[in-house]
Amino acid sequence: MSNIVAGDGRRAPSIPSARGRRVVALTASGAAGALLLTGLVAVGPSAAAAPAADCAAPFPVSELTSGAPVSGLTVSKGTTPQEFTGEVLGVLADGIGPGLDMIVAELDSPAIDAAGGIWQGMSGSPVYAEDGRLIGAVAYGLAWGSSPVAGITPFESMDDYLGAAKAAPKVAVGPKLAGKIAAETDVTRSQASQGLRQLPMPMGVGGVNLGRARDAGRSFSGKALVGADSYRIGRSAGSAAAGVDTVVAGGNVGAVLSHGDITFAGVGTVTSVCGNRVVAFGHPMAFTGKTRLGLAAADAVYVQKDPLGVPFKVANLGALGGTITDDRLAGIAGTFGASPAAAQVRSKVSYDGRSRTGTTQVLVPPALGEVTLYAGLANHERVVDGVIGGSLTQAWTITGTRSGTPFTLRYADRYQSADDIGLDSAFDLAEVAFTLSSLSGVKVTGVTNDVRVTDSKRRYRVAKIQQRTGGRWVDVTGERVKVRAGSTLVLRTQLVGSDGTTKTFFRQEIKIPKRLKGERGTVAVVGGNVYQEDFSELRSFDEVRNALRNNQRNDEVGLEVSIGDGKTAFERTRTSDPLPRVVNGSKQLKIRVIK
Repeated sequence: MSNIVAGDGRRAPSIPSARGRRVVALTASGAAGALLLTGLVAVGPSAAAAPAADCAAPFPVSELTSGAPVSGLTVSKGTTPQEFTGEVLGVLADGIGPGLDMIVAELDSPAIDAAGGIWQGMSGSPVYAEDGRLIGAVAYGLAWGSSPVAGITPFESMDDYLGAAKAAPKVAVGPKLAGKIAAETDVTRSQASQGLRQLPMPMGVGGVNLGRARDAGRSFSGKALVGADSYRIGRSAGSAAAGVDTVVAGGNVGAVLSHGDITFAGVGTVTSVCGNRVVAFGHPMAFTGKTRLGLAAADAVYVQKDPLGVPFKVANLGALGGTITDDRLAGIAGTFGASPAAAQVRSKVSYDGRSRTGTTQVLVPPALGEVTLYAGLANHERVVDGVIGGSLTQAWTITGTRSGTPFTLRYADRYQSADDIGLDSAFDLAEVAFTLSSLSGVKVTGVTNDVRVTDSKRRYRVAKIQQRTGGRWVDVTGERVKVRAGSTLVLRTQLVGSDGTTKTFFRQEIKIPKRLKGERGTVAVVGGNVYQEDFSELRSFDEVRNALRNNQRNDEVGLEVSIGDGKTAFERTRTSDPLPRVVNGSKQLKIRVIK
């Protein structure tokens, strides 16, 4: 226990304080609203020591008075909560939602002064009354930007997570309270009148270049986790990682979507711990109701000032130690112990004698596709160490269960790009992972990709279609060819390499049924790199499986014959074996079947 002195010189109440502990770690997400979350199986409990419980008693909002001194706990550096003081400015009835008031207070501490006001990551910081009861959690700041004025979510509502059905994005400040804020703080009446907004919870991202991730996310089929306001977080491991025992009132806490090579998480502050349960943030992370995210502690590096917005906490993510089970209007709640089951994303990249294998654990199924995208891109950049043109091969495997029955899907392909082979080859696997993770009854347990990169930019182009007739090969590209009903059409395709070499493609023999006499049709030869499968448009497990079985690879050539129409139509498809380069271009010819 420790005592602090309130701003007016009076003795503030005793409040719980953290004793030297270690933390785990994380980050937060405004884009996580798409990431919901059911059907995950818990794994074994963490071996970390349990945090100290405070089981704080709530202070009724009805007993608060303007000018009442308050004190609180938060972390600006490391894992140990530091104290702050302040006073109540007023209460906004139904300010957060029907039956959910907002308490407005001005806060003060050396860290708050240094940052210019309260910061992102301070959400959930407990605020106590003089008698030690818990008033609530710091959760809102002035819409105008950084200031010491905080909106506080009442703990009366946080301890049982009762709240309105819809979050209020902005809370109006009336003229009377705006005047009081302006009179007692450095905030102008105009600034105060702009109202209070939820403290930002942008997605913390670790392991990938944010600019590259944003570019990739804009092209991806899923809802992008990495947005314009995302910021960089780190990840600690081993003895350097903060332990779950630091997840105490006023300490760091995070809600984790993924961790490993690619970390997606939201870092805030613990409001109260009681038994094996914890409440935090004082506002929603993504307002998803029931949820299953990882629960972890965090080690704060420092608070970054932001002259154009709200300061934010920079933190390292450590070991998991529980599950976030609720994402509610009044805050998030979780249980210490077991963490959600994870799907492992494994990427091995080899290039120019170098090789690296990276892994990421994905705790939230809807995040699987995007994490797969970023994990492959980040590992490629780490090994290749530059944005280059070139070629690569991928061989990947996805494992999981379908209605409880295990499945394994495998696929391989070749890619070529003149400018950015890492980005141009990253989407197919990610789209399949995204689609599978969104299907009812399907649970993905692992995604593995083996990538081999070269500097070669060589490719093939479909150049000619030749017909065997009269004992010789005749170029019939774009021509109208006559073929007798009941005879055999003998064709071959010629490929021209980008380096000037020529390769004769496989010979194909197509038996033309007698019933087709008088019919017309076409023969098309298409390089596999011409038409790309859109795996994001698939809507069932069987569609995904069939697409992978039947999809023409980028380094294959396909021949399609179509004669006649309706029920009597004749259609045949032939695909070459994989070639050592991707194949571009297409050619066709017309067919007339004669007697």
